[in-house]
Amino acid sequence: MPRWFNVAGPCRPDLHYMLPAMARLPDVLRLITQQNYFVLHAPRQTGKTTAMLSLAQALTASGEWNAVLLSMEVGAPFSADPGAAETAILAEWHLMARWQLPAELAPPPWPHANPGAQLSAALSMWAAQSPRPLVLFLDEIDALQDAALLSVLRQLRSGYARRPTAFPHALALIGLRDVRDYKVASGGSERLTTASPFNIKAESLTLQDFTPAEVAALYAQHTADTGQVFTPAAVAHAFELTQGQPWLVNALARQAVEVIAPDPAQPIDYLQLEAAKAVLIQRQDTHLDSLAERLREPRVRALIEPILAGTVPTELPVDDVQFVQDLGLVRLDPHAGLVIANPIYSAIIARSLTTTTRAFFPALLPTWLDMQGRLDATRLREALLRFWRQHGQPLLGTTAYHEIAPHLVLMAFLDRVANGGGRVERELAVGRGRLDLRLEYGEVVLPIEVKVWRDGTPDPLRDGVNQFDQYLQGLGVITGWLVIFDQRRGQPPIAERTTTEEVTAPSGRLVLVIRA
Repeated sequence: MPRWFNVAGPCRPDLHYMLPAMARLPDVLRLITQQNYFVLHAPRQTGKTTAMLSLAQALTASGEWNAVLLSMEVGAPFSADPGAAETAILAEWHLMARWQLPAELAPPPWPHANPGAQLSAALSMWAAQSPRPLVLFLDEIDALQDAALLSVLRQLRSGYARRPTAFPHALALIGLRDVRDYKVASGGSERLTTASPFNIKAESLTLQDFTPAEVAALYAQHTADTGQVFTPAAVAHAFELTQGQPWLVNALARQAVEVIAPDPAQPIDYLQLEAAKAVLIQRQDTHLDSLAERLREPRVRALIEPILAGTVPTELPVDDVQFVQDLGLVRLDPHAGLVIANPIYSAIIARSLTTTTRAFFPALLPTWLDMQGRLDATRLREALLRFWRQHGQPLLGTTAYHEIAPHLVLMAFLDRVANGGGRVERELAVGRGRLDLRLEYGEVVLPIEVKVWRDGTPDPLRDGVNQFDQYLQGLGVITGWLVIFDQRRGQPPIAERTTTEEVTAPSGRLVLVIRA
């Protein structure tokens, strides 16, 4: 049976292209051998379940361990009733263990125990009767909350001293976040903030995104199976678009080989991946949609908003920065600082934040196109000015991200323009003091830099022109737009203050300055 790129559920080596678990988690075997309890956390759809299920199967197949992946998710509806959560979890564990393990390694019937001690009793009996050291990987641990979560963690901590003969030899908690960010409703806090009551963890590991070499290795499996080649340019572009995010790497390839170019004789090149990217952004599958939903959370907004604005956030707790990184929404770039995790997420975030704005857009005729259907930058400028003067003010109130409302309305307008056959690229990074956009439509490339003039700051024109000049030089383009949003108090309405002027940059390039 031919294999395929998987985008739903754990991968299986007989059905899906996948990378070896031990290659992605080189430190895990050491932790297991040393009888450690540890945490593995990573964003959704990075391959945690796949890697740990594959690892459990490999450990058991070695003949040395009794290793199994178990889920905690079925206990989620019972956050206030630890006993009910334990009952649901143990029933699920029995099914999962018997599915994964040979009969001699499967757990015995669970012993009777009082609520709050059922997991501890079950694990004690299983470890004592197992003919091999018992290794458990507890998936979706952070699906539990409140009393149920605290009860589970305390039972694991209580039994820790009895390992390895009367409690699991080694154990991993697997989830979206590190243990300090597990949700509890106690003491006025939504998080544990420390490792207690799981202060027995030896380490907190994370599953890294694919490297360029790993993307190439994954795609090479498809070539080996089908003969369809991913060109070097395609592999490089896949990494550029995804930054190695595993679900995106698979989703791009799946769209390319199954929909865009289903003929194995056709190589997958840069253009096929661009087409696949556009489909993913437009379709916004479950994984992408769940990420977009996170934008509503105050801790997420507090970081995403300044990244989009190019400003430095104030009084942002370190834990909140780590939290958004753990979600996979941002990454730390060695040169640019905190940035959106990858270009596809950038487009999804911008699209999600402008959904309401676009819903209230007036009907726009494509007056920015000439008779041959090509983008005319002069006509586009006139269309933007006309749109901004007529509709800018009311549209500013359609987004919850008020500090960057002008940015979002502008991006929504450009997305409407690009829908006719172009694309908008965004360069987002915290602390840069600007937002860099690039509209590509046919042969036309129009760079746009956005600056904000706030109270107590000088006119950003001079610095903006100098910065934009460097941006233009880097792109090899001779002209572009510098948009300055005046958000000082006491300014006249947008319709009255929107103006344009042409400025010559230090390099001689022409910059159209739009003030709004």
